[in-house]
Amino acid sequence: MPGPPDPDVAIDLQLAWREGARALREGRSPEALRLFGQITGAGQATSAVWIGVAMAHRTLGETAAERGALQEALRLDPRDLRALLMTADHYAAAGDARAADSYYVAFAKLAEPTGDPTLKAEAARARGMQAQYAATYETQLRRQLAGHALDQPQGRRMRRALDLMLGKSEIYLQQPRNFYFPELPNIEYADRGAFPWLDRVEAAAGDIRAELLRVLEEDAAAFSPYVEAEPNRPSFDDKGLIGNPDWSAFYLWKAGAPVAENVARCPATMAALAEAPLCRIPGRTPSILFSLLRPGMHIAPHNGFMNARYICHLPLIVPEGCAMRVGSQTRSWTEGQACVFDDSIEHEAWNRNPDHLRVVLIFDVWRPELTAAEREFVSSVLQAVDAFGAGEPAAALP
Repeated sequence: MPGPPDPDVAIDLQLAWREGARALREGRSPEALRLFGQITGAGQATSAVWIGVAMAHRTLGETAAERGALQEALRLDPRDLRALLMTADHYAAAGDARAADSYYVAFAKLAEPTGDPTLKAEAARARGMQAQYAATYETQLRRQLAGHALDQPQGRRMRRALDLMLGKSEIYLQQPRNFYFPELPNIEYADRGAFPWLDRVEAAAGDIRAELLRVLEEDAAAFSPYVEAEPNRPSFDDKGLIGNPDWSAFYLWKAGAPVAENVARCPATMAALAEAPLCRIPGRTPSILFSLLRPGMHIAPHNGFMNARYICHLPLIVPEGCAMRVGSQTRSWTEGQACVFDDSIEHEAWNRNPDHLRVVLIFDVWRPELTAAEREFVSSVLQAVDAFGAGEPAAALP
């Protein structure tokens, strides 16, 4: 077995470290390397010693030796911030953008949470280099992919795939609150062109808007808060929406049944929806309504109850400052132009106009991928759920 370390050797190595560091500061790099070599040769080097070796090689223009010393420093301590930053700068000087970027990212990620003010400027520099590389990388990729018509309508999915890879967009998945039907495409905003029956709806936008304005003029009180507390369920109003009139609705159909009086007031609206594949689940859907957002209202991010349907909007009154985000895509509404989206994906909406209402016609339709048998299954499942325990005495507990 090896004996205890020789105190004289330990003293000599400490002296070599002090003298080597002074030689490095004074620009005597060969001398610094000789002194640091005593420590590395004895197998006693720390990451700090290897960083000193790397700095000496850098001043001498010995890039391969510098890289080797930095690799040794990171082998001993993969989180050494100085070694990470020096390695990033080394690869940047060598023109290896991808390697440099990975080390700048790692350095910034570890340095920023420390709150150390001495690292703040370096972390900002690392983020700046990261942004510079990202812009150059994107420009190069788009130039090489120019033949794929990314800016054309048919390139929508390819464009989104590229944005995801570049980190310009995030992946938002279907996360319905209650019922998930598997293997349906994860689509935020659906392609409007896939729904030719919307032509009839959009063509009637003027008549539908006239019916809405008449309701607002004659009976604005007919709009009630969109989110209502259920008397037989616990309620935790985390988002401040329950009973809030700033998000209000005028229902033509509600929970799968027509509101006869309101249907009679809006014949053009109902006629326009005659060909729509409305999602029909007794007691649940469809819902057909005019949805009103008052000035300043923000509907916080949330998810719908199932992914087997799409939600359709026909914008009718849209002042400036109104928009909706579905997953990673934020869009403004355009009056008279319908949009279709999956509300099981996280979404939010707002009216930031200080003076005017925003009103859209909302209705829900089946996902076109579902077969007739699958639609019937979904309807049966949710009806069975609603029937459970309804008006029946609870089973006796053991």
